[in-house]
Amino acid sequence: MAPYGILIWAVITAVLASILILASHVHNARRNRTTSVAFFHPNTNDGGGGERVLWCAVKAIQEESPDLDCIVYTGDHDAFPDSLLARAVDRFGVELLHPPKVVHLYRRKWIEESTYPRFTMIGQSFGSVYLSWEALCKFTPLYYFDTSGYAFTYPLARIFGCRVICYTHYPTISLDMISRVRERSSMYNNNASIAQSNWLSQCKIVYYTFFSWMYGFVGSCAHLAMVNSSWTQSHIEKLWGIPDRIKRVYPPCDTSGLQACASLGKVNRISSNNICCPISSREGTSSST
Repeated sequence: MAPYGILIWAVITAVLASILILASHVHNARRNRTTSVAFFHPNTNDGGGGERVLWCAVKAIQEESPDLDCIVYTGDHDAFPDSLLARAVDRFGVELLHPPKVVHLYRRKWIEESTYPRFTMIGQSFGSVYLSWEALCKFTPLYYFDTSGYAFTYPLARIFGCRVICYTHYPTISLDMISRVRERSSMYNNNASIAQSNWLSQCKIVYYTFFSWMYGFVGSCAHLAMVNSSWTQSHIEKLWGIPDRIKRVYPPCDTSGLQACASLGKVNRISSNNICCPISSREGTSSST
C-alpha cells in the first residue's frame, strides 16, 4: 500500500501546485488590470462581417470613450497597429481615430477546425479557453469584448476580473440543431451514418444536450450580450437565460454601394427623361406636318 500512498500524495501535490500557480497568474493579472477594452478576435484577416463588426466597435469606443485604450487579441502574426488601421479603411471603409494596440497569440491552432476531426464543436470551445488564457495572461483589460462567438471564454474573463461584453452572430449550438438530430435528418451538422443509426443518434442527442447546457452556463456569464438578428436573439435568450442582458444590434452593413447604385439609377432616369422628351416632341412635330 505504501507505493500507492506515495503515488496518491504525489498526484495531490502536483494538482495543488498547479492550482496555486494558476491562482498566482490570475492574482497578478487582476492586480495589473488596466482601464481598457480588449477585443478577442483571433482571426483579424478573415475579411467577413465579423471583422467589420470589430472595426466598427473599435471606432465607436474611440469616439465615445477616448480615454479607453483599444487592444486587439489576434493570432495573425503579420497584424500590427498600422497595418490593421490601413486594413480597416481599405477593406471596410472604417476610419479609426488611431491604431489599436495589438497582442499576438501563438496558440490559435487550438480553435481551428482542422485540429478536431471529431467532436469539433466542443474541441474548439475548450480550445478557445486555452487561447483566452494566453490572451488574458499577456494583457488583462477592464472590458473583455468577444466579437467572434467564443462563449466558453466568458467565465475565465470574469475570473480575471473583466466585464464581459460580446457580439454574437450565430449561436454555437441552436435548438434547431438538436431537433435535426432528434428527427434523424441528415444535414451539415448530422452525418448520414449517424442519422441512419438509432443508437448513434441517441448518443449525439445526449452530447448536444450536455453541450447546450454548458453553452447556456458560459453564455450567462456575459454582462452584456449583443446579437445580430431576432432569430439569434430568440435562441440566445432560451439558451443563456439572461434576456435582460441581451440587446439586438443589427450588423453595421456597408450600404454605400447600394446608395451609389440608387443614385446612379436616379441619374439614369433623369437623363432618360431629358432625352425622351425632345425625341417625343420632334416625333410629334414631324407627324403633325
